[in-house]
Amino acid sequence: MKVTVVGAGAVGASCAEYIAIKDFAEEVVLLDIKEGFAEGKAMDLMQTASLMSFDTKITGTTNDYSKTANSDVAVITSGIPRKPGMTREELIGINAGIVKTVSENLVKHSPNVILIVVSNPMDTMAYLAHKVTGLPKNKIIGMGGALDSARFKYRLAEALECPQSDVDGMVLGMHSDTGMIPLTRLATRNSVPVSNFLSNDRLAQVLEDTKVGGATLTKLLGTSAWYAPGAAVSSMVQAIACDQKKMFPCSVLLDGEYGMKDLCIGVPVILGKNGIESIVEIPLSEEEKEIMEKSAVAVRDVNALLN
Repeated sequence: MKVTVVGAGAVGASCAEYIAIKDFAEEVVLLDIKEGFAEGKAMDLMQTASLMSFDTKITGTTNDYSKTANSDVAVITSGIPRKPGMTREELIGINAGIVKTVSENLVKHSPNVILIVVSNPMDTMAYLAHKVTGLPKNKIIGMGGALDSARFKYRLAEALECPQSDVDGMVLGMHSDTGMIPLTRLATRNSVPVSNFLSNDRLAQVLEDTKVGGATLTKLLGTSAWYAPGAAVSSMVQAIACDQKKMFPCSVLLDGEYGMKDLCIGVPVILGKNGIESIVEIPLSEEEKEIMEKSAVAVRDVNALLN
């Protein structure tokens, strides 16, 4: 298994680190446009191998896509990160050009690659990757829902005052402060609905805290988060590499599922060796359907900016 990570900044380096530590990949290639940057990050990470007990080979390259040839999975993290007060949508002017170039170069050297898109605005960048590469719909996956769901479970465990391992929950919709849909109705603590433990007001607070999870961190850090995004990506890559058939909410191209077509938006999928093995359609309440429709409208509005 060969994995390429494009963008050796904080998010990309975290992706490479977590993938290497899990020791399921033979090789991880870090690529960046800044001279020597990916090579330095790769060397630094490789010097942890004996300490962290992994055998994954990590190499770095400056904008040489030939080094990425025959990658099984490629992760696109490149682009400018959010700054405090900046929306993900405001990034589109710069990041669209970057994601287009990166996607085309990756597919040129690895025509059978599975792409995982992290760059923001993530749903639109995943949609753009479909348009410029022509890859089958099962081979382009937006990361957002996996990260948003991890943040949701963090907030649920915080409210419940319990370990996160006790908690299960999922976030659908747009990877956006306003467009995501934390499914509080279906969230559980060891199979028991969380509504048995939390008041409606407390659940509403969990929902709101989840929706602004990324903005909260951006305000605190002065830039986008990197540990949780890197961990989310590594879990998705592992599910593909090890054919785990695990369910993640991911931004995927819909063709009639959930009553939607020609857009990428977060829904539950099964990830395995073929990328998206299947899209899971779960019954939504009328309120959830209404929010999902509004989320889809917001995604389409951002997609229109690509023109």
